[in-house]
Amino acid sequence: MRTIVTILFNDFETLDVFGPIEVFGRLPQHFNLEFYSADGGIVTSSHKVQIVTRTFSQLQSEAYVLLVPGGVGTRELVHDVGFINNLTELAKKAEYILTVCTGSILFSKTGLLDGKRATSNKRVFAWTQKESPHVQWIKKSRWIRDGNIYTSSGVSAGIDMTLGFISDLIGYDTAKQQSNEIEYEWKEDPKWDPFSDLY
Repeated sequence: MRTIVTILFNDFETLDVFGPIEVFGRLPQHFNLEFYSADGGIVTSSHKVQIVTRTFSQLQSEAYVLLVPGGVGTRELVHDVGFINNLTELAKKAEYILTVCTGSILFSKTGLLDGKRATSNKRVFAWTQKESPHVQWIKKSRWIRDGNIYTSSGVSAGIDMTLGFISDLIGYDTAKQQSNEIEYEWKEDPKWDPFSDLY
C-alpha cells in the first residue's frame, strides 16, 4: 500500500488533481489518498471546487508518492520561499514524485529537477524555461520519466502519466484495465504530443 500525497494550494487546476486521483482511487488495494496544503483546511481550485486538507506537518508517512498539480496558483508560489522549502523537504522523502502541467515548474524550484529531463504545459513553455533553465525541458512529450520523477504536459496529460506510472509500478494490464473502465483512450506512448505543435 502506497500513500498518494497530493499537494494543494488555492487556484490549483481541477483536472490536474482529479484526473490522477480518479485512477489511483480505483485501486484502493494499492493506494491510499491524502491531501495536504501549507495551512491545512479548505483549499479551493480555479473552478471553485473545495477540498479539506491537512497541514504539511501532519504528514506521518515515511515514504509516499508525491503528486504536485499545476494551475494559476503556481504563478505566485514559485516565488514563495517558505512553500518551496516545505515542498523540497516533502520531495526528498518521497519514493516517487509526479507532477501535472505547471506543477513541474513549481517542483523545479526545489532544484531537484536540475539536470533532469522534464516537460510541462506547452502553452507556457517559455515561462517554464525562464524559471528553471537548468532543467532539460522537453517540449514534445506527453509525459517523461527520469528516475523516480514523472512530469506531464497540460491538464489531461496527468491521466496518461498516472496510467503510465501504474503500468511501471504494478503492470500494464492493470493500467489498461483502468483506462478501459473509465472509458479513457490512454495515450500509451509518452512521446505522443500533438499539442506541442499548436503552441
